[in-house]
Amino acid sequence: MKQKLFMLVCGLLSTMALLAQPLLKTHVETGDLEGILEGGDLAVYKAIPFAAPPVGELRWKAPQPAKPWQGVLKAEEVAKWPPQPERGDVSYDMMSEDCLYLSVVTPAKTVDEALPVMVFIHGGGFQTEHYGGELWQSLARRGVVTVAIEYRAGALGFLAHPELSKESPDGHSGNYGILDQIFALQWIQRNIKNFGGDPSKVTIFGESAGAMSCSILCASPLAKGLFRACISQSGAFFSSNGAVTQQQAEMMGVMFQNQLGKKSIAEMREMDAKSLTGTGVQFPACTPVFDGYVLTAELYDLYKRGEYQDVPVIIMYNSDEGSAMLESISVADFNKELGNLPALFVDRVKEIYPAENDEQALFSIRDLIRDLNFGTPANMWAKLQTETGKSPVYFAYLAQKSDRTVYAKGNRRGAAHADDILYLRGAFDNEKEKYQQEYAVSQIIQQYWVNFATNLNPNGKGLPQWPVFNPDLSQKTVMQFKNGGTSLVPVPNAKNLKLLEDFSEWVRSQRTIKP
Repeated sequence: MKQKLFMLVCGLLSTMALLAQPLLKTHVETGDLEGILEGGDLAVYKAIPFAAPPVGELRWKAPQPAKPWQGVLKAEEVAKWPPQPERGDVSYDMMSEDCLYLSVVTPAKTVDEALPVMVFIHGGGFQTEHYGGELWQSLARRGVVTVAIEYRAGALGFLAHPELSKESPDGHSGNYGILDQIFALQWIQRNIKNFGGDPSKVTIFGESAGAMSCSILCASPLAKGLFRACISQSGAFFSSNGAVTQQQAEMMGVMFQNQLGKKSIAEMREMDAKSLTGTGVQFPACTPVFDGYVLTAELYDLYKRGEYQDVPVIIMYNSDEGSAMLESISVADFNKELGNLPALFVDRVKEIYPAENDEQALFSIRDLIRDLNFGTPANMWAKLQTETGKSPVYFAYLAQKSDRTVYAKGNRRGAAHADDILYLRGAFDNEKEKYQQEYAVSQIIQQYWVNFATNLNPNGKGLPQWPVFNPDLSQKTVMQFKNGGTSLVPVPNAKNLKLLEDFSEWVRSQRTIKP
């Protein structure tokens, strides 16, 4: 009797131990999966194919379903990088055109937990980077399922061409990278429950080109219903300066073909990926296209008319974005750069961005980069959605200065482009004493983000109250992260942004072909 009781207790303890572990084995529509245990509390699946390899005849076609596999797929290693230029830590042997994979990190112990889901879209100017750079374990430990998705980059992801448009069922070409993102979100809707996630509680978040992608997904009719909230970090596709129509993109695609010395798309499909995307390859139109299909019009106009997914959003950019782009500049070169501006704006730009010596020129050009490429699009998005939408808009400004940075060099006055990644991934957790302010800001941002994904509101117990955005400059509704804490401020750099919004309006007025 005692032996039977002992065996029963041991069996119960073993069952409880198994239940206490995260989901290390699960099933998706194409087969069985096995992940790895990390830290005793997370199941990590590093490479799950969500689409067929876009190779051969599938190059420059919309993503297709992944094929089922036999047995158990062990998702233990991240997939290879999309083909792109080499750099110091990324070589061609690390890349493959077979790149359409995603990762899942889950704290769930059963498939029935229905946790919120956060889906990350990486940056890289639509030309570089990799989904495996961050799998967001730090966020997952706060009670969400995190997913990071890959998409085609460079000419493989964004080549438009008359031949491609003709062979496409929808009559368009050029937005393959965005279609990959949409395909991944559709896969998540069908499969994320098997990781303990709730497909009705998906929040997309991205940085730089990934943030621009988030704004595009909010505006694209093809992504409707695939997520319920959005977080944009240093990127929004509202700039009028780089808007490319289908017609313009196809012309640039033909130019690229001629540059490569090829006679047809068939010949280009026979080329190796390195020759299309590698170091030194000059692809002139590496940007999402206003094609009338993925993007039906310029985002500014869509938001002005209220034609977008009206979901809650957090929009953030950084105080020293430009320090990641430029380490030095002379007064002469600064003035030369201003020579590219329309004459009616030069004096106003010089007044706001003075350059009486080289150091001042450097700080001014960095601020101009910040305001033109990040601040103005972010502010446009926040104002337009506040004007025409019903869902809450939260606006943030990361101004925490640190010795640590992702890309920036030289004298910095705040947070550089991509430095927000450090705060979200818990980069200061192991050096709390050395980086006390950064660690404190990191904890606050992460909890705001997870609260937002969970409740569609960043506010929660123990956090400073964050109000909904109000563009009125007399109102302090922008959450600033600085000096180890938070403060509410009016719209930052408002005078600068007004000038650049006037410039954007002028650019739109000069177009003969409107996106």
